Amino acid sequence: MRGGRFAAQAGGLVHRRAISTGLPMREMMMNHDGVPQVGFVSLGCPKATVDSERLLTQLRAEGYGISPTYAGADLVIVNTCGFIDAAVEESLEAIAEALAENGRVIVTGCLGAREALVRAAHPELLAITGPHADEAVMNAVHAHLPAPHAPFLSLVPAQGVRLTPAHYAYLKIAEGCNHRCRFCIIPSLRGDLVSRPIGEVLDEAGRLVEAGVRELLVIAQDTSAYGHDLRGRPGFWGTRPLATDIVTLARTLGELPAWVRLHYVYPYPQVDELIALMADDLILPYLDMPLQHGSPAMLQAMRRPAAAERVLERLARWRSRCPRLALRSTFIVGFPGETEADFERLLAFLRDARLDRVGAFAYSPVAGAAANALPNPVPEPVKEERLAALMAVQAEISREKLAARVGQRLTVLVDEVEAERVIARSEFDAPEIDGLVIVPGAWELEPGDFIEVEVTAAGDHDLWAEPVVD
Repeated sequence: MRGGRFAAQAGGLVHRRAISTGLPMREMMMNHDGVPQVGFVSLGCPKATVDSERLLTQLRAEGYGISPTYAGADLVIVNTCGFIDAAVEESLEAIAEALAENGRVIVTGCLGAREALVRAAHPELLAITGPHADEAVMNAVHAHLPAPHAPFLSLVPAQGVRLTPAHYAYLKIAEGCNHRCRFCIIPSLRGDLVSRPIGEVLDEAGRLVEAGVRELLVIAQDTSAYGHDLRGRPGFWGTRPLATDIVTLARTLGELPAWVRLHYVYPYPQVDELIALMADDLILPYLDMPLQHGSPAMLQAMRRPAAAERVLERLARWRSRCPRLALRSTFIVGFPGETEADFERLLAFLRDARLDRVGAFAYSPVAGAAANALPNPVPEPVKEERLAALMAVQAEISREKLAARVGQRLTVLVDEVEAERVIARSEFDAPEIDGLVIVPGAWELEPGDFIEVEVTAAGDHDLWAEPVVD
């Protein structure tokens, strides 16, 4: 199906996948006569992927089949993205395709929160809902395609329906965000922070690991804020009382026999405690921290909750505590009012920070964002020039960092086994957004296996390695 690339990436490209089947082939229900079939298209970020998985699980629980084709579906659900203009365009195109190929379409997700825009483009839609609106989506499905029966959980695997490979899964711990960054409309789409009870999160994590998941990717809009809205309300796991905060959650998840990788971590003070967990090998030494810029003036204009100078000091302290730490971040160039001096400070920040992986966006106005009212927009050609310059600086840093890994031994997680090579990832690489470890040759391995390798070569984004045979 289609897949848009909305951001440049040093160390891999940032992907936004569309999954038309809704399920891997091995997970699909057979298309028995008389069983109502639902097609599913999932767009957007990992948080949207989790929303799709939850809806697919509910559909399966009520006895619906999941059709791998438009022609075989009685109706189609499109879970949309609406974060930036390119995402809006791709979502509208996906809706148009579903309408042309099937004709009976329900729209949900972030773009669905802008119902007037979607309805104006496609007035024939069966229903439109915003994000994490499971009940409204299922009510629309019921209205146009009655369920075979009430929820019947034996039709659903214990880990629920997943859009990821069997050996890794996204674990969403919260919805919404309390920040009001001027370039972002997520709070207007998904609301303020709402943390899941810690017992519920840990219960889901346990089921996933029991089902064969070997890597848990912990996500939220602001992962480090987890539990701030639940202070004073303890969660429970078994008979042990637990505080509801990201450090306690990460420490407890680290007791499971799986990799635990944290995404979207703001540089709050408690990150120091997370680094200690990484140094003690409880969670992966990997920190995904969306910093967005290196100029204090731009960070203030964006209403970002961090100062570049303090971040550099903390990076040095974190690396001293955990030398294996891998850092990834995203940046915006061409934000309104960004001067050449601001951009040069961003490049200087990158050279000082020496991050392992970096993604970057050329700023584009998003309907409803506060940044639209700011003066001094940056011309489009200048944005693109700055984006290219930033990626060139970071590409050189990435090459140097990868080259330094040649000769090292790494534990890697196998993602794919092909006839003449194995595709794996190290603890320093998240799926879909970071690099790969490529092991040439034919090996008797399966996705989800852990193996030890020795790095033999490095490229701009990926590593090559050989298995260690003792």
